[in-house]
Amino acid sequence: MVSVAVAGASGYAGGEILRLLLGHPAYADGRLRIGAVTAAASAGTSLAEHHPHLLPLANRVLEATDADTLSGHDVVFLALPHGHSAALAEQLGPEVLIVDCGADFRLSDPAAWDRFYGSPHAGSWPYGLPEMPGARDRLRGARRIAVPGCYPTAALLALWPAVAEDLIDPAITVVSVSGTSGAGRAAKPDLLGSEVIGSARAYNVGGKHRHTPEIAQGLKSLTDKDVTVSFTPVLIPASRGILATCTARTDATLSQIRAAYEKAYDAEPFVHVLPEGQLPKTGSVLGSNAAQLAVALDEDAKTFVAIAAIDNLVKGTGGAAVQSMNLALGWPETEGLSIVGIAP
Repeated sequence: MVSVAVAGASGYAGGEILRLLLGHPAYADGRLRIGAVTAAASAGTSLAEHHPHLLPLANRVLEATDADTLSGHDVVFLALPHGHSAALAEQLGPEVLIVDCGADFRLSDPAAWDRFYGSPHAGSWPYGLPEMPGARDRLRGARRIAVPGCYPTAALLALWPAVAEDLIDPAITVVSVSGTSGAGRAAKPDLLGSEVIGSARAYNVGGKHRHTPEIAQGLKSLTDKDVTVSFTPVLIPASRGILATCTARTDATLSQIRAAYEKAYDAEPFVHVLPEGQLPKTGSVLGSNAAQLAVALDEDAKTFVAIAAIDNLVKGTGGAAVQSMNLALGWPETEGLSIVGIAP
């Protein structure tokens, strides 16, 4: 039996991981046991206070997030604030599968980490986006995994086939709208209902968002060209969902572009390239691990357009974490993960 601990279980990401684990076939048939659920300031409170929808775990009490509590588990999910995972991971043995949902081990460039996060660089781990070229093989049998950021997940899925096939100019623009859960559960005045409802706003513009170097890093790994990414995130009055619109100059035809995407994703269980004329929407993927993509060509402007929709808490965090765990443990990759969304 595989024992699993979730650190940061009081937050949105930790709660989503627990929801997916409760629906996992391995939990139902006894191959997986949910062990410690931990928190920081919320330690000592019941999980039900934070996630009343997780009824099978309603009586659980959140324990302190420390190495003593997490030791002895086969799998540890870290759903902690950025910068908090590295020190804890050092204290867990190399045999433990650690799946980090924070940013600590995503970036390979220490200078980029220092610029955007301002703390010592802890290194990099295999990247938990199996759909990227070569990533799936690196995740099989891994014992350390870095789950991608939610914005980079949508952007990379939307862009990598075009970059890998050299179909677009490497100067890329990404505009992504996201629901408020992507900002976490900590109380912030600008995320109050009265501030968010009925309003949309951009933030961290001009290359200042921390996910910018992560998107660029993923795309640079596919080409020798000097990739640049201009990323603008936009907060919308929704709880979940990301819709990323990615553009770049191109001389390719629409048939060439569609052929590249159909080839890249034909065998992927969670990524769906929509028929020509259909466009993704966040409402179609909520609650699922699916990513819906569409590609188009603005012939007058010679501009490539790719649009991706994901649930930021599932494919953008918790689903990617469970998908990565499945691969690392040698289980079927799709176990416990659905492509069926919730509507309306």
